[in-house]
Amino acid sequence: MKNIEISPVTRIEGHAKITVQVDDSGNVADAHFHVMEIRGFEKFLEGAAVEEAPRITPRICGICQTAHHLTAAKATDQIFGLEPPETAKKLRELMLLGQYIHSHSLHFYFLGAPDLVMGPESDPAMRNVLGILKTQPEVASMAIQTRKIGQEITAIVGGKPISPVTAVPGGQSRGLSSEQQSELLAKAKSAVELVEKGVEVAKPLFEQYGEAIELLGPVETHFGALTNNSGDISFYDGDVKVIDPAGNTVHQFGSSDYLDYIEEKVQPWSYLKFPYLKQLGFPQGNYRVGPLARLNVVNSIPTEKASELFAEYKENFGIAQNPLLYHYARLIELMYASERAVQLLEDDSITSTDIRQNLTEPLMTKEEAKESGETRRGVGMIEATRGILIHDYETDGAGYITRANLIVSTGQNNLSMDIGVRETAKKMIHGDQISEGLKNQLEMIIRAYDPCLSCATHAIDGSSPLGVEIYDLEGKLISKQMI
Repeated sequence: MKNIEISPVTRIEGHAKITVQVDDSGNVADAHFHVMEIRGFEKFLEGAAVEEAPRITPRICGICQTAHHLTAAKATDQIFGLEPPETAKKLRELMLLGQYIHSHSLHFYFLGAPDLVMGPESDPAMRNVLGILKTQPEVASMAIQTRKIGQEITAIVGGKPISPVTAVPGGQSRGLSSEQQSELLAKAKSAVELVEKGVEVAKPLFEQYGEAIELLGPVETHFGALTNNSGDISFYDGDVKVIDPAGNTVHQFGSSDYLDYIEEKVQPWSYLKFPYLKQLGFPQGNYRVGPLARLNVVNSIPTEKASELFAEYKENFGIAQNPLLYHYARLIELMYASERAVQLLEDDSITSTDIRQNLTEPLMTKEEAKESGETRRGVGMIEATRGILIHDYETDGAGYITRANLIVSTGQNNLSMDIGVRETAKKMIHGDQISEGLKNQLEMIIRAYDPCLSCATHAIDGSSPLGVEIYDLEGKLISKQMI
């Protein structure tokens, strides 16, 4: 038996590896996706004042910081029994849209597109952002401009471009001026135009790589996503809707009830947990989240251009199972995020100064909380760019965190990534020699999910590497490549 290791997997956020086990006949016996970063942030939160969580948790990840900021804020709203005013909710949603515009453009153009633009088996020295800059400078320019707009929205609404600070218990710490509204509206309209051009570039690529879409990593699963009362796509608010592979609704639940439906399992080859649907068990309860899942679950997208793209996508792919279609779904969501930002910024109520509900009674002291034994719980849930994100906090009566649990988007796709790599390796690898191009195609499966491993493991230092290893049946390492 031989083991092939691909380590690290490149063009993802974080560090991991893929190992493929080849038997004496040259056939793949097993394969796994390994996440090597260590969990830690949940324990790190214990003992902190819960109102600090929206400022602490963005440090989990430099890309998903807005999602953690807002999810933590929603959890603290519940703990303090506060309902943010409508304008505060709109500002929070706008902040989240800024992250979508930033993150989706970053991933599609700079992490995913090199495989499609340069080709899966092209020279790895060119199959990266530098290759895009050299061969498709206009595409690189669109990407940079679009990402910049997302960051500017976050900076103005969130107070900082990285690790925003304005979402506080009960709402927002500051509002939006009329001048800022006008400035951001112009930028959001520019984003819509830029995304339109990006779609024109991308569509022929999806047609060109139809065979790869069918071949790489397909796995039949359930899907979960947030929807509003009308079944529309909803990033900031809503309940979870879970569908089976045929599109039938099997569960609907709110944030506080997630433990009735989702459990987590630990496997020896990964530090990343494996969430699954509780009633179906493991691994039958495998489900996916993120752009592909959202477009499978929702009934409609309520903006003009994104709605047209969504209708075309559904006509071509139905309930899509192929992970490379995450890229296509990401582009449609990028259009929706840009159009939705325009909608919010055209609403003059977004400059209202009614942006926070304050506490009417002081919290207990630590001594009083210890004597009373009172506990509080708050569960925040939103759609981060990579899928459903849940922050579940328990506090004492003084508001200090006694327990924290984070269910993060990438973890919910962990089992599907693992299965996708294994089944594709079985189809494509024969013998113990594997080309660089074939290794990259295994990486493409992981890359399509846009995994955020700092988020998934709640890493504190994020220093561990990601790669692919191939071993023989006797456990001897025969190939290794960092991803």
